[in-house]
Amino acid sequence: MQQTRPASKELNDNDIQALKMATRGDVLQSGDADYDSARRIWNGMFDRRPALIARCTGVADVIASVNFGRDQGLSISVRGGGHSMPGQSVCDGGLMIDLSLMNGVRVDPANRTVRAQGGCLWGAVDHETAAFGLATVGGTVSHTGIGGLTLGGGFGWLGRKYGFAVDNLLSVDIVTADGRFLTASADENQDLFWAVRGGGGNFGVVTSFEYRLHEVGPIVVAGMALFPAERGGEIARAYREIMASAPDELTLALVYLSAPPAPFVPPEAVGAPMIAIAGCYAGGIEEGQRAVEPIRALGPIVDLMGPMPYAAFQTIIDEANPHGIQYYNKSHYFAELSDEVIDTFMAEAAGKTSPLSYLLLFPFGGATVRSLGGDTAMGYRDTAYIFVLMSVWLDTSESDHHIKWSRDVAAALEPFGTGGIYVNDLNDDAPDRVKAAYEPATYRRLVEVKNKYDPANLFRLNQNIKPTPSN
Repeated sequence: MQQTRPASKELNDNDIQALKMATRGDVLQSGDADYDSARRIWNGMFDRRPALIARCTGVADVIASVNFGRDQGLSISVRGGGHSMPGQSVCDGGLMIDLSLMNGVRVDPANRTVRAQGGCLWGAVDHETAAFGLATVGGTVSHTGIGGLTLGGGFGWLGRKYGFAVDNLLSVDIVTADGRFLTASADENQDLFWAVRGGGGNFGVVTSFEYRLHEVGPIVVAGMALFPAERGGEIARAYREIMASAPDELTLALVYLSAPPAPFVPPEAVGAPMIAIAGCYAGGIEEGQRAVEPIRALGPIVDLMGPMPYAAFQTIIDEANPHGIQYYNKSHYFAELSDEVIDTFMAEAAGKTSPLSYLLLFPFGGATVRSLGGDTAMGYRDTAYIFVLMSVWLDTSESDHHIKWSRDVAAALEPFGTGGIYVNDLNDDAPDRVKAAYEPATYRRLVEVKNKYDPANLFRLNQNIKPTPSN
């Protein structure tokens, strides 16, 4: 049966003091010195003000915070890295459970595993694992939190060789809506373990993640090549051919962007529209050099492909995704890169409304299809490419203009899509599209797990899987 949510009420000083006494970390309110910095998240579109921010230092703090928020009838948001595109890391008037101080990483090189706390960023994980010539599948921006990315599936530069992040997840520690601390793995709470591997933050607060590691680098062949946008159709078709015969070790993305004012860009090209091919070879240096030779043969105006530390490559697009400015995204899955997809992609990209915006095509295949980690809730694994539009701008008065362009581009490409969507790319403007991120049987199974672990939908500030209403 679905639990009855407590009536919302205004917190008094005694309520707040009770939470402070139950936690070791700070509990912040409006007016406190660190309140404004703690509530700020990566996407500057969202300026929300929680009633309280619980800056958790450990599992005990998380348990106390979950119990407090539930008993007080508060909305609860969970901040890991704060990278939620629709701003779900922070709430208005509720309780923000901030895990950012829980950022420890421990590598077990003998067993090739790493355990990272729920507030960790991918850059910290990559840094620690690289010391042992190991890595796991992480995000493509190093200041992304491991939590949100992993719980939604998680694709990255090692994906075609080693699958999604969820395929490499061995266990999680999680605090559920009733305040229980559970471990979910292949041996414990298997239903919950299945659900958190793709079902997002619907089932509790994950306080630590344990991942499988692989031999990667620490030096790999990786980087980026730039081409003038007027060669877009040609380069995209060549890219399609390269990926059609690429080994699983090679993951290359095609990106439409404006050339940044970087030292490696010729001065006359700065600001000009460009096509980039960026990626990584998860294998030997000699094999990697041969694998990227077809890119060099296309004659880029900038060729940054070559040996580099994998952990450094993981930061390659960090500067294009700074904290605190405006972001809005759209996404589709494609079964193939047809000529129609390529031509539409290029035509729509040419009309981008901000020089900071970019559009990319990212390949799946290989291990992302084979589901190396066993049965997971990750939806639509048989897709060939994911299209991601990232609209980025500075002036908040221009938001409607850039959002409209983003939606128009997505609408133009939608007829070529599979109908599925990556759950981490959903925005709040389409809450009913959560079902489109999963096959129908998978979604029904997720609802069953939600009914068991969070029947009152305490954890609803996410790409929400609603529990079955009680009679």
